[in-house]
Amino acid sequence: MPPMDSRLDAAIALTRFGLGARVGEIETVAADPRGWLEGQISPTGAPVPQGEFPNSDQRILQFAEYREAASDARQLRRADAPISTAAALSPAMAGPMERPSAAQAAFDARRDERRNLVQDTAQEFLARARLGAETPDGFAERWALFWSNALTVSAAKFQSAVFIGQYEREAIRPNVFGRFESLLLAAESHPAMLLYLDQAQSIGPDSIAGQRRRAGLNENLAREILELHTVGADGGYAQADVTEFARALTGWSIAGQVGGRGMGAGAAGGARQNTRRASLRPVADVEGANGFAFRPILHEPGERTVMGKRYAASGAAQGEAILRDLAARPATARRLSQRIAAHFVADDPPPSLVSKLEATWTRTGGRLDEVARTLIASPEAWTPPTAKVKTPYEFIVSTHRAFGSAPQRVQGLQPALLTMGQPAWSPPSPEGWPDTAADWAGPDALVKRLEWASAAADAMRGRQEPLQIAEAALGGRLSDRTRTAVARAESRPEALTLLLMSPEFQRR
Repeated sequence: MPPMDSRLDAAIALTRFGLGARVGEIETVAADPRGWLEGQISPTGAPVPQGEFPNSDQRILQFAEYREAASDARQLRRADAPISTAAALSPAMAGPMERPSAAQAAFDARRDERRNLVQDTAQEFLARARLGAETPDGFAERWALFWSNALTVSAAKFQSAVFIGQYEREAIRPNVFGRFESLLLAAESHPAMLLYLDQAQSIGPDSIAGQRRRAGLNENLAREILELHTVGADGGYAQADVTEFARALTGWSIAGQVGGRGMGAGAAGGARQNTRRASLRPVADVEGANGFAFRPILHEPGERTVMGKRYAASGAAQGEAILRDLAARPATARRLSQRIAAHFVADDPPPSLVSKLEATWTRTGGRLDEVARTLIASPEAWTPPTAKVKTPYEFIVSTHRAFGSAPQRVQGLQPALLTMGQPAWSPPSPEGWPDTAADWAGPDALVKRLEWASAAADAMRGRQEPLQIAEAALGGRLSDRTRTAVARAESRPEALTLLLMSPEFQRR
């Protein structure tokens, strides 16, 4: 058996940097805890959930089908209203039933399209949770989850929800160990982000489309990029910078067309045709990766000035140039280094650790692989005691890892997360899920965790004894008090519940 210090470092590596220890992992990782973490830093990014899931281009076609079905249902419902009224007054006036039947068929088609989108997204979330429970690369997975939360897209909006799995697979996971500017560009131009923050509906007032009709400039994406994704609220920008940046981003939209009407603000296009999938076709003047499209007809012409720097009129490249400069600003390095340290180590992290991360960020031009290596190499990141409280998602995933199992059904996973306050893919605002102990350790939250832990313990089947599970899950972090409580429990479910609710298991 490895020395106690190496087993303690292994437990810290697996829980603080990862998602918890699986059976036998502490002994394996104890040989070289830091090497185990560094071995997961890959130029290809973080692992991707397994399954037959559509990419963004395919998803756009599916979402277009849903929008077509919804539009058909609305039109036929309006057309049927006079008939329904007449039928109520006099059955003889009702006329033929073809139109009511067509309306019902359209309603059913809309319902089926929506259900398919929702179920597909739910299955992808289940695949993500299974990956978390089974992956040997717990640090890479936590690193990906951190950046997904830092650049939040929420399923609170249906139109962004249907692209959220694609967002993580296409924009976040491949880029988490590359340069931050690449991650930022991929995230901000993805359909999920453009729909979540209403950028696809933003039209430049002096653009070709804006001059044809009254149209609105939407500042949501520009504001959140400045405030939450890069320099921060105290990063030195003003409202005028938000507006100018929003003007530069006009035209950033979604590829694809539904009967002449764009998926986003391309609604400024021609009249709607009653078409289905066979006639869907891209209409963007410039199309990029993962369903992005730039529509010059919506873009506000002219130069822009953001945070003291002028940007030439260059179409889609104008917004991209601003994003690259924001990614490179010292305020961005400082703010995100603070956030990384606060997530992995403590709500109020050691200033020396933040300084090291910021120095690496600045020296390397925002290379996230080097920032991750600095985090791993810093002694401040390894110092007990544990200060962070697991989120409900982390609690569930780490429990499965300790038990040697994985979530099997959406119907069990999603209600549990909802009850504990972290519904699947649905952070309450663009700030993402809260990341402090106080946010997850309230009395009611702990009661909900206890109820879930008790149910999970009752359902646990296996040959290992609870004390063996405790040793395998916590290693050198297992306290004498918890060991004694687990050993003296009156039943196996009670012992496992005590383990799951112990301070060592709840904290990381």
